[in-house]
Amino acid sequence: MAGTGLQRATQQVMAEEAPAPASATSADVARLAGVSRATVSFVLNDTQGHRVSESTRARVRAAAAQLGYVPNAAARSLRAGRSNLVLMPASVSAVGRLVSEWVDDLLGELERHGYTAVMHAGRFADPLEAARAWAELRPAAVLALDGDRFTDRTAEVLRRAGVRGLLAFASRPVAGFHTIAFDHAAVGAIAAEHLIARGRTRIGVVLPQERGLDALAGPRLAGAERVAARHPVTVTPVGLAYTRESATALARRWRGLGLDAVFAYNDEYAALLMHALMAEGISVPDEVAVVGCDDLVLSALQQPALTSVALELPGAAAVADALHALIGAGTAPLVRGIEPVLVHRQSS
Repeated sequence: MAGTGLQRATQQVMAEEAPAPASATSADVARLAGVSRATVSFVLNDTQGHRVSESTRARVRAAAAQLGYVPNAAARSLRAGRSNLVLMPASVSAVGRLVSEWVDDLLGELERHGYTAVMHAGRFADPLEAARAWAELRPAAVLALDGDRFTDRTAEVLRRAGVRGLLAFASRPVAGFHTIAFDHAAVGAIAAEHLIARGRTRIGVVLPQERGLDALAGPRLAGAERVAARHPVTVTPVGLAYTRESATALARRWRGLGLDAVFAYNDEYAALLMHALMAEGISVPDEVAVVGCDDLVLSALQQPALTSVALELPGAAAVADALHALIGAGTAPLVRGIEPVLVHRQSS
């Protein structure tokens, strides 16, 4: 028994000390497929302008699969003289389901141009700190949906790191960035204008409590306040987390707030709050008019059907084409901005 224990311990030590197997190289794939390394590169990188027969392509792909070969992105970028990465700050995940679905389409369009999009999860209060973190990855481009916080110094840091494509969605032109208009204040303004036109004078504006949404919710609140300032109307910020408990707690103190309308940031928060209000016996829209944003499919299926601010987005292909032009030539055609449009239904 002692001998068996010693043997097992020896085998474990040998396993721990054994070197990791070397990863397969393009040379290994070339030898197995019986072709040159250049042909392997042409096939696996899908290089245009080089004629390779379908049988050879199949042989190369089969050899790569057999060996478990994966191209080295860093080495490929070094040979090409630039990266194929498009960095997208993780704030894109905070803008709602509608834009998230549009981002999925955009990722496909970027792949069509040969780029790989990566989400950067770091959250930075300082845009310069963010730019330095992004620059470390040496992407070909940075595409940001929260471009309002960027400055010319942000662009300078990225340019010096060799980032050629800088594209931002923002309410104003951003120095150094190709800017596509996306004014969140206009979203809040159009919601407030609608509610005021429906005779509402005490409007609540939901501020989501989830991390990362304040950069979008703040301007939406400011847009509603700007419109209200021109009328005998009050706007009151109300905090709401995206939980049933938070919505119930807010609904239970709603009558004490004295509000007769609410712009609820987006359709998901609007539906959550609307159902909590009705569960407390508060009638929608008789006592409280409710407006969301994004005009999701389920908005029209709510009871009552939810009024929403639809966001008319530019085509994902147009945005990808513009970014590709920025990376290649340094300039790009203008792309139409995101336009808010009120869709009136029964909840208001």
